[in-house]
Amino acid sequence: MKDFYKNPIFYYMLIPILVALWPLSISLFYLPDTEKLAENEQSQHNEAKLLMNDILVIDPGRLDVNNDKENAKEFDYATAIGQIAASCKIPSTNYSIDSDQPRLISGRKTQSATVILQKVEIKDFALFLSSLLRRWANLECVSVDINKQKGLADSWKITLKFKYYY
Repeated sequence: MKDFYKNPIFYYMLIPILVALWPLSISLFYLPDTEKLAENEQSQHNEAKLLMNDILVIDPGRLDVNNDKENAKEFDYATAIGQIAASCKIPSTNYSIDSDQPRLISGRKTQSATVILQKVEIKDFALFLSSLLRRWANLECVSVDINKQKGLADSWKITLKFKYYY
């Protein structure tokens, strides 16, 4: 039995058997999993396509916001922040906007603004900021200062500094 492993015929038989097992294992184990993953990806793609069509029906102008130069010239902090705040259920009495005039810096036109949110829950703030930055691709949040208001469980005063690039 000790000489069994030393015999070259053993290896001449073992290698072809292993080579034959490789395609068999692929067809039995890996291929069905790959087909399931492909079906799962296809179903996710179809769901995403339906959601994109719904978004397009609800807000068809969204496609043109980031690409249209004229829309970039029409950007207004008060309008943009007002729309997003209203959709996030932040009352207009709970925020203030202080924006500068557009300036030319390094050959690029920019406009800065400071937004102060008061008495805002942290989840509403997160939704507000993500919605605002997603809606306006040329808008950048430069800094965020978050302070908890005393005596209230989930009430925050948040100071945001934005910069918009035309």
